[in-house]
Amino acid sequence: MNYLDNGDVVVLNSGKFKNSIPKSKLPFKTVMLLNSSLIGYFSELNLEDKITGVSSPEYIFSEKIHQIINHGKILNIGNEQKYDIEKILANKPDVIFTNYVPNFANTYDILKKNGIELIFLDEFLEQDPLEKSKYLLLFGKLLGAEEQAEKKYTLIRENYNKIQNLASQSANRPGVLCNEMYGSQWFLPGGKSFVARLIKDAGARYIMADNVASVAVPMSFEEVFVKAAQISYWINISPHKDRKELLTLNPNYAKMAVFKTGKLFMINNREKDRANDYFESGVVRCDLVLRDYFKIFHPENKTFAGQPLVYMKELK
Repeated sequence: MNYLDNGDVVVLNSGKFKNSIPKSKLPFKTVMLLNSSLIGYFSELNLEDKITGVSSPEYIFSEKIHQIINHGKILNIGNEQKYDIEKILANKPDVIFTNYVPNFANTYDILKKNGIELIFLDEFLEQDPLEKSKYLLLFGKLLGAEEQAEKKYTLIRENYNKIQNLASQSANRPGVLCNEMYGSQWFLPGGKSFVARLIKDAGARYIMADNVASVAVPMSFEEVFVKAAQISYWINISPHKDRKELLTLNPNYAKMAVFKTGKLFMINNREKDRANDYFESGVVRCDLVLRDYFKIFHPENKTFAGQPLVYMKELK
């Protein structure tokens, strides 16, 4: 993503899409979001009041957003299967932010023809954690919160760099395994993925570090078993009651050294019904995610001893 302020116009390039937005239209006053993953940026900048419609509110963690929905000021405009076009058009927002989904090309055309600015973002494709956080600057630019966005992003970047620097000084670089099996395959984040980058920056050794993919890589249990022979940590596990429950899904886990003697962590410390804040504020606050991983991988370092884990929870 990049944008240019050309005096009278803000030109935004995101993937294969380009928006030229006249400055006279800014800042946008009313916004609808077709992806709940974008909510974190608005919460971070205290811009929840600009939102007039969201999709799939059951996946939104923010208490403030739910209060505004309950007061009828934010509408439920459908979900990823079907959006309520009539409701959107009746409450015509200045702008809609979404990730581009080819199946909705017709819906997008109708919205554009009715004079709604449609901005397609691909923040989910960013594999550099700080580049994901940097979308704060774009939202600040378009919504009249530039100074706030600059301050927030600077804070996140400084925190992140401080933790990365601490991690780089540690002689201890423990081995790390990620995710779990679905059916007969174990989908591991590629070596150039967002998660792989966080593990590296937190001063640990990811078992797929030499891989060059940024997407998930499917592997069999046997392949992972061999790669994960010497590791101490298994992270980003789905929510489970305890280790025994994890074994009911796949008894093979019991053969793994990390299951027997390592530490296991889930990403459900901030979860409510179907909503998980790791996928909301965690998208923006990569510094807090990195701090969680650093605390997990380096218990010997007491720098953040007084600060509890934010998104991660140990599976006992």
